[in-house]
Formats: sequence, C-alpha cells, structure tokens
Amino acid sequence: MRIEKRVQSSKHMIYLSPVLAVVLTLLAGAALFQLLGHPPGESLYNYFINPVSDMYGLTELLVKVTPLLLCAIGLTLCFKGQVWNIGAEGQFLFAALMAGMVTLELADVEGFWVIPVILLSGALAGMAWAGVTAVLKTKFGANEILTTIMLNYVALNLLLWGVHGPLKDPDGYNFPESALFSEHTLLPLLSEDYRVTAAIFIALFMLAVVWFLLSKTLFGFQIRVLGESASAAKFAGFNQHRLIWLLLLFSGAMAGIAAVSEINGPVGQLIPTLNLGYGYAAIIVVFMGRMHPLGILLASILLGLTYVGGEMVQIEQGMPKSIIGLFQGMLLFFLLACDLFIHYRVVFDRWSTSPTMHTPTSTKVAE
Repeated sequence: MRIEKRVQSSKHMIYLSPVLAVVLTLLAGAALFQLLGHPPGESLYNYFINPVSDMYGLTELLVKVTPLLLCAIGLTLCFKGQVWNIGAEGQFLFAALMAGMVTLELADVEGFWVIPVILLSGALAGMAWAGVTAVLKTKFGANEILTTIMLNYVALNLLLWGVHGPLKDPDGYNFPESALFSEHTLLPLLSEDYRVTAAIFIALFMLAVVWFLLSKTLFGFQIRVLGESASAAKFAGFNQHRLIWLLLLFSGAMAGIAAVSEINGPVGQLIPTLNLGYGYAAIIVVFMGRMHPLGILLASILLGLTYVGGEMVQIEQGMPKSIIGLFQGMLLFFLLACDLFIHYRVVFDRWSTSPTMHTPTSTKVAE
C-alpha cells in the first residue's frame, strides 16, 4: 500500500471537505456520547442546538466568536504566505498581560482616549511577542513552528507569574487574579442585558480589510506568491524578510486585540485560566475556512459553538470540560483526513514471490 498524489485535485471537494468533516465529527460525537452512557440525539442537541436557542445564547456565541475571529484573521495572512505561526496563543496571553497592566495603571484616569490606548497596548504587545519569532526566523533561520510553540509556554508562565505576583489583587483574599478593571476601561457593551462588546465590530472590520488586502492589493499578491513558491517570490524581487516581518507583526497585533476583547470585555480582569485555547482553535478556523474571509467567519461561528456547546453539556449532563477540546480535535482530524484524500489516493500493489525478482502482478487503485 502506498500514497500517490493525484494528477488533479477536485476543486469542488476542496470546499466540500469541511462540510464532510463536520458530518463525520457529528457521527463520531454521537458514538462517543453513546459509549459514555448519554443519549446521542439529546447530547448533540444540547451541544449544538440548545446553546443558541435564545438571544442570550446567540450573544454568548458572539462573545466566543470575537477573539477566535480576530486571531484567525491574523493567522490567515501568515498561512497564505506559508509562514506557519502557531503562536497566536502566546501572543494572546502576552498581550493580555501587558494590556492588563496598562488597564490597571489607568484605573483612576478617565477620558475618551483610555480604551484606544488599551487596544493599542494589546496590539503592540502581540506584535512584540511575534517579533521575537520574526527575528529568530529572518536572522538565524529558526523554524517558526518550533519557536512559536515554545514561546506559547513562556507567555503562559509570564501570565501566571503576573497574577500570582505583582498584579495579584491585594484585596482578593489571596486568589491569583488581578483586581477587577474599572468600568471606564471596559469595552462598550452592545446591550446592557448581554456580554457581547463592540469588539465584534472591530473583528468584522478587520475581516473586510484582510479580504481587500488579499484580493485587491499588490501586498496581497506578494503574499500569495510567497506562499506558492519562495523561490518565485525571490526571483520576482519581493523582499521575503520584509514580508515575513509584516505577516508576523500583523498576526501578533490581531491576537493582541483579541486579548483585549477578552480581558476588557466579558472577563474584566486578569485570571490564570485565561488560556482558553483561542489561539490554537483559530488554526482550525483558518483551515476550515479555506483561508477565505467568508469561510473564516463561518468557521469561527462553528468553533465558537464548540465552546458554548461544551459549557452546556457540562451543565446539563455533567460532562467534563475536556469535551470541548475533544470535539475540536475530532474536527481537525477529519478535516485533515478529508484533505489527504482530496490530494492523494491510496494504491495497493501485489507483488509476486519470485526468488529472483519482484514483478508487480496487479495493481488496485482506491479512488
């Protein structure tokens, strides 16, 4: 048995495979619930339908979609240019730490400029953390996959140090968390009855910006050429190092704004459990959405649903929190499996048992 590249991949299946991956994930999820002793139909309903059956549930979905979409927007440009930034999680956490420090410093300072300054601090912190990877890649040739993954853990431990140390609320009964942020430092709510903030409009605006960059500008063309062939980009005279820097800095800025949307939004303080995996889940969003703005938006909604659905089955059926990661992992696994069979086919070869030579006697191709 061997894997053989197809002469031509099906263009229709490239866009249908995410749908097939979702169907396979639902079937696998049903089997999983059955094995755990829960009714599959009721469990899937509680996971995917019940959480968004009212206005409160829909707004909670938007709360999860906002940081996912912002992180995915930045990763889309990176992945388009074959710059494999796996560090949106670390950029998110480091930006949360820095923006949280700025927020606490501005607790007693009011003004229309306070929230823009906090957003800018988060964006700059995310850019700085991504800049470490850019330096290592462009100056020393370090693999960005390895460096970004390792920096994620550094950022997490910096956050833990902050909330257990200098940023811990002195009036918080020794709990490892910062003081609650002042009201004027929080992002505006769309409605006093729900937790969704104006950050969702920032995410949608940046999604439109990315669409314009990729489809209408020379910069977008350079990104696509770099992604298709680095040697072709070099031959065309494109500055590869400059492009890598721009892509990583933009991705870091988006992760930083995502962090502000979380800590200055529904959370309202720095806490050690801030690492909800938005940076990692955003990678699934990008591939599910086929690096297209509309696809990314739909995939963000789907991945956001895995968060609110996971919380629902925890409440309704006593399921563990790890069910969220399990569903996200199954979704990624089936997506990659579908993509494999779009571009490759399995070929079975039967060889003769001649003592002098091995001659293929028959070949069966699994389409």
